[in-house]
Amino acid sequence: MIAPQQPTPHAPQPRPLWADLLACARLVSAVQDGVSLSTALPLAAARNKWDAAQRGAAQALSFAVLRHLGTARALLLQLHPKTVQPPLLRDLLHSALVLLLPEAPAHYAAHTVVNQTVEACKRTPALRHAAGFANALLRRHLAQPQLLEAARAASPEARWNHPAWWIANLQATLPHHWQDVLAAAQQPPPMTLRVNPRRITRADYQAALETVGLHGSAPDDPLLDQALILDQPVAVDRLPGFAQGWVSVQDAAAQYAAPLLDVQPGQRVLDACAAPGGKTAHLLERTAADVLALDKDAQRLQRVDDTLRRLGLTARTRAADAAQPDTWQAGERFDRILLDAPCSASGIARRHPDIRWLRRASDLVTLAAAQTALLDALWPRLEPGGKLLYVTCSVFAQEGTAQADAFLARHADAIASPAPGQLLPQQAHDGFFYALFTKSP
Repeated sequence: MIAPQQPTPHAPQPRPLWADLLACARLVSAVQDGVSLSTALPLAAARNKWDAAQRGAAQALSFAVLRHLGTARALLLQLHPKTVQPPLLRDLLHSALVLLLPEAPAHYAAHTVVNQTVEACKRTPALRHAAGFANALLRRHLAQPQLLEAARAASPEARWNHPAWWIANLQATLPHHWQDVLAAAQQPPPMTLRVNPRRITRADYQAALETVGLHGSAPDDPLLDQALILDQPVAVDRLPGFAQGWVSVQDAAAQYAAPLLDVQPGQRVLDACAAPGGKTAHLLERTAADVLALDKDAQRLQRVDDTLRRLGLTARTRAADAAQPDTWQAGERFDRILLDAPCSASGIARRHPDIRWLRRASDLVTLAAAQTALLDALWPRLEPGGKLLYVTCSVFAQEGTAQADAFLARHADAIASPAPGQLLPQQAHDGFFYALFTKSP
């Protein structure tokens, strides 16, 4: 007779939903206090000693809530017109309401969401008093589904899950595409790879993926000759040869930069705002050039060094402000300049859904001024006949077409060369802007 199998004494237990709801609520509260998720998440993980699974669950749920926060805010207001305090309770209810939406990415039974939200209150000393309130509010939502449509009709923010100023800006500058841009931000992005041709061919890397049960499709675009789009995102440690520098993770739209700049062997190249180093590495993967990679954040610049080391590439790196060439440049001129300028990051809002709630309309004025200063500071450092590529991961005209047009108006020796202009976010890539300027000989 075979003895019944005994449970493993230390087998990990499934993480309860109430714990993920609380973790998410704290992260969403941090974002609404002005802290980016990329800052709040690692701090919370370290403080609470989360393992990889706990951190992943908190991130996934936070992404879902931030993608639907406009609707959740309006719905909570429909259910309880007064301000909900403390903020942790407010964002716990926001998180639960998102999980109860018809389009929720994670499918839990409604009674499970309600019960686990109540349990989260009971497990938190500051929220114990609100357990009954949370239970009654969520059950009212389930009993009155018409409140959801009333909430969505209440404001553009509730309908589109972006701030009203963001929506109005896109309506004014992209009158035929604004809805598509906002809808794209609600979809999880693809995972796109960039194969390092110094280590392996794209075809051979596709075959390597197949051996581990993964599939990558090559885009039908001659400028994306190193790109592979995975059918499903995976952790980088599942990618063959990642540690050996065979491949990097980089969105397809970001992979236009290196081929557009058309660096020739031996040319002097400046990557003016280089961190975290993806575009720097891409330039060097394509040709042997003398590359100077700048970033004014010395800590972020370390990521450039790490990226180059993993890929087996070499560049000069320097912590410096590209807008102040006199502090780092002693008369050196460049054949090519890549200016991947600081911007609103509105084109990558689907990858970073906290961005829409962190940005303010006034930020565009500040960022546009910084972009102008960088362009004007770097242009004199370009050799006659050289090329400067201006890039932003933005969908706002102030950081794209308006910036490029103003630059051409200020510089009579600048010639507009063929470039994609505004790339709107779609299934295959994020939103980016590209303008290429050639200096008159």
